[in-house]
This record gives sequence, structure tokens and C-alpha cells, in this order.
Amino acid sequence: MFKPKTTTLSSNRVTLRPLTMEHFTDFFNAGSFPEIWTWSLPDKCSSIEATADWLAYSEKMTANGEHVSFAIFDNDSGQFVGSTRYCSINTADKSLEVGFTFITPEFQRSYINTHAKYCLLKHAFEELGAIRVEFKTHESNNKSRKAIERLGAKFEGVLRNQRILPDGSYRNTAIFSVIATEWPTVKKTLQEKMECVYD
Repeated sequence: MFKPKTTTLSSNRVTLRPLTMEHFTDFFNAGSFPEIWTWSLPDKCSSIEATADWLAYSEKMTANGEHVSFAIFDNDSGQFVGSTRYCSINTADKSLEVGFTFITPEFQRSYINTHAKYCLLKHAFEELGAIRVEFKTHESNNKSRKAIERLGAKFEGVLRNQRILPDGSYRNTAIFSVIATEWPTVKKTLQEKMECVYD
């Protein structure tokens, strides 16, 4: 059965551990940069209360089998550098989304994102048996769109008025995916990128 569960994933550069309330201080410190949340409102680190609420929500969604949330650690320093998760889990159709990702500014455009996403994709396709992994981002978030494209995901289109944002505006969402038949090629490309310091 296609049923993602909490687990620890790692490469030689990063380790993804189940995200829990124990990571509260690290999460708050790593996420306390407003620019991180420009396209991912609401700001999960706008206050101590907001972070506590988000982590409690994350634990609840994981317990319900709706999300599998991860804390991202840099192996060299042992530092908490961000978070990501499996979400939009579709057990019947063996698909999921990799989303809610943030990386603290110090480690953006480094090896962290490539290694973390490699771990998630490898586990999804090779261990869970996924047939599709998708990524979504704000239509205007060009930085995120380029990062997703660098992973080898294919742009599928824009979902118009896909979400109502906290300020009442509508978000158009760009959607990308990798499917199982593409994974061997994407895997090889990611492995080549992982040999470099920067992605």
C-alpha cells in the first residue's frame, strides 16, 4: 500500500529527520527572515505563537497520515537549515507533493536543496512506489520556479485562483512534476549536481 510514514532520509551532505515540536527553537531561528515567506504566506515565524501553531499543525497532519514533515540538517555543521514535507498524499493514485519547503538564507543556492530533494524523490519513487511527485509554487515566484526546474521537474501549467491568500488576494499556482518513468534520468542529473558544492 502507498502510505508514506515518518522516517529519516540522508545523503552525504544532509539529513532529513521527522519534524516535531522539539525543533521549535531551531525552526524559529532558521525561519526568522521575512523574505523566506514572501511567496508562502502566512509567515510561519512571524511570532513564537505562529511557529508553535505551525509545528502543532504539522504534527497533527503527520499523525493523520496527510503530511510527512521533515527537519533539514546540514551534515557538516549539524545545523538545522530548513524544513520540507510530503503533502497532498494520494494513496489511491500513488502520488504526492513535495512542498512547504524553506531553507534559511545562509544555505540557499547551496547543496542543501539538491540533496534534500534528491532524498525525497528517491524515497518516493524507489521505496514508496510513487508514480508521480509534484511541486507547486506561486506563479510569480521565479526563484522557486527556477529551483524546481533545476531539479528536472517538468512545468505543467498554471492553476488559476488556486488559493486564497491571507490578504484576500488569489494565488495563481505554477505546477511541476516528475513521473516514475522520468526518475532514472532525473536521478542521474541530480547525482551529477550533488558532486558539486553548489546546485
